[in-house]
Amino acid sequence: MTNTNTEAKSKPLSEAARRALAEAEERRKEYRKREAALPKEVGGRGGNEPGRYGDWEVKGIVSDF
Repeated sequence: MTNTNTEAKSKPLSEAARRALAEAEERRKEYRKREAALPKEVGGRGGNEPGRYGDWEVKGIVSDF
């Protein structure tokens, strides 16, 4: 059995794949820049935004709105 994950890493990427990865990295940088400019929440639950990541659990207690 071959490990496809290792094969994918050793294959050369096509020009389209390299371009897509570069564009995705630019979008991540822009997102992080916009996110850093937002005001910080005081007294919030911490962690990632539950509406975006679907994690409505805090300290073992699950809530559904």
